[in-house]
Amino acid sequence: MFAFVAREPILDKSKHVFAYELLFRDGKAGTYPEHNIDTSKKIAEQFHGLGLDDISGEKTSFISFASDTLISRFPTSLNPESVIVELTDNPYTQTGLLEACNHIKQMGFKLAIDDPMMLSERHNLLPLIDIIKVDVTKTRFETIEKHIPKYLDSNVTLVAEQVNSQDHFATCKELGFDFFQGYFFAQPEARIVRQLPASKINIVDLMGEISSDSFDINRISQIIERDASLSYLLLKFINNPTINKRYKITSLKHALNYMGEVEIKKFIALLSLTNLSDDKPLEIVHMSLVRAKFFDLLSQRRGLKANPPIGFLVGLFSLLEGLLDQSMSDIVKQLPLSDELNNALLGKNAEFANYMVLVRAFESALWMNVIKQAKILDIEQKQLHALYNQAIIWGNGVRSAITEHYPQATVKAQ
Repeated sequence: MFAFVAREPILDKSKHVFAYELLFRDGKAGTYPEHNIDTSKKIAEQFHGLGLDDISGEKTSFISFASDTLISRFPTSLNPESVIVELTDNPYTQTGLLEACNHIKQMGFKLAIDDPMMLSERHNLLPLIDIIKVDVTKTRFETIEKHIPKYLDSNVTLVAEQVNSQDHFATCKELGFDFFQGYFFAQPEARIVRQLPASKINIVDLMGEISSDSFDINRISQIIERDASLSYLLLKFINNPTINKRYKITSLKHALNYMGEVEIKKFIALLSLTNLSDDKPLEIVHMSLVRAKFFDLLSQRRGLKANPPIGFLVGLFSLLEGLLDQSMSDIVKQLPLSDELNNALLGKNAEFANYMVLVRAFESALWMNVIKQAKILDIEQKQLHALYNQAIIWGNGVRSAITEHYPQATVKAQ
């Protein structure tokens, strides 16, 4: 049922993920899709019944519904504790919708509505609505500042949509918004020319080793062993059930024998990324994980060489600008990466440039771009969806494994 879907993160003031808005390819304007029994069964057979927990990683899901779905075909299988119902129409403008919304509220669901221009003066609507979403690209901040008090006084939760820059996040936070939807957290806060700190030298050395065709186990062991925290995390991560369900790993050499060179390179790359920045939201690492797995699966599907796992590394490092607050051109000058990886990160490799267009299309529900890239890469659209879903599930699992070790993001004073 949920095979063809994109998700956009909604973060709180501390830049922790509160929820994901789900955008369905088969529903009008991203709404919950209307599938008949035969279609739902076919999707379940082909995609193994991808569920909401697989998509949202046990976070809350915002789902938009068309009015007729709410009135006559609202899915009773959804859980009001994990799903927020988003309205596409004002309940006071369509016959039967207000009654349906009251019924859905009685079932325990919270209701959200878009008021993109903050023009709604219907105060009698507010007791019914729990969350109001405002598109900050369509509304002047002066207008928001003028109208926002009535919402704050009504104890309504406010979500700013299309928050895609750090400046917009800071402004919306100051205005009083509670949550922020968009990819602002993946953008550099302030691009400055600076060297990576000396404390990260071990991480930098590891990144160089795993991007090489050769694999010097003794060299890598030396780098990890001179940093006690890396040694601890290595064994902790590898023995996590998400990664290793069968054997107790006691050393890097033991892991190499069990996992193989390519998988160890992927794992060390992951270990490097999670320790490269100390004050960024975990969601940017989570996005990097999904991209890494997706690019890796695409590379395999396209028959690219697997060692080093270039697709995985390009996806994993594709958001370094946001992690390090520097331009990618400045970053690659400081990291001892291979020329092939550098060129891919700088957009000079046509294959991986197509991957980047594709993953951004999935992240933002730009379905026409997915269709276009499917033709360019000669991969069926349904297969691309299946690969991306697989990457989401893998990313959710690894995220849960690293959460307790990842430093909490710090929100800088505005």
